[in-house]
Amino acid sequence: MSTIAPTVFVVDDDPAHLASMARLLRASGFSVRSFSSAAEFLREHPLDEPGCVVADLQMPGMSGIELQEALATSENPLPVVFLSGHGDIPTSVKVMRNGAEDFLSKHAPKEELLAAIQNALARDARDRDARARRRELHRRFQKLTPREHEVLRRVLRGWANKQIAAELGIDERSVKRHRTSFMAKLDVQSVAQLTRIAVEAGL
Repeated sequence: MSTIAPTVFVVDDDPAHLASMARLLRASGFSVRSFSSAAEFLREHPLDEPGCVVADLQMPGMSGIELQEALATSENPLPVVFLSGHGDIPTSVKVMRNGAEDFLSKHAPKEELLAAIQNALARDARDRDARARRRELHRRFQKLTPREHEVLRRVLRGWANKQIAAELGIDERSVKRHRTSFMAKLDVQSVAQLTRIAVEAGL
């Protein structure tokens, strides 16, 4: 879990709204950074800083939707709360399907906005922990030798040691040795645990 306090990144091309939003969020106890365009935000925000984005939907240059798409492919895909003065239902459906945390009117009650931001920050913390877990599991799997990977793949398919030995042209004793080795490297004690971490790692 990150020890860095999360930041709410506010992105809006309207200077007055940007300033008022920053004041509101700071008064509500959030750490805030403001950006006047999506391009400025992508250029300047720290690559791995926790938080969420509160973005205007319609902006000149890169739109809020394009910002969301850029974040989705980044190493730090922060949750996005969209604000719009003239949003429509098809647009709101699109951004929500693309993973937005919420879609609110710029005139939405303060309580709705703050609740959406809290939800986005909680989601970012969960997602960040999950990514850290996957990275740790990948490091474990990278310790395996090529032969251990071959045996592992067949164990995950439910093959018996005898089948694996015949397929790979080695004896059963070697299969057992490879299994013992990769189970230790992966820090698991059962095939059920092995299967679970393989799924977590996306293998």
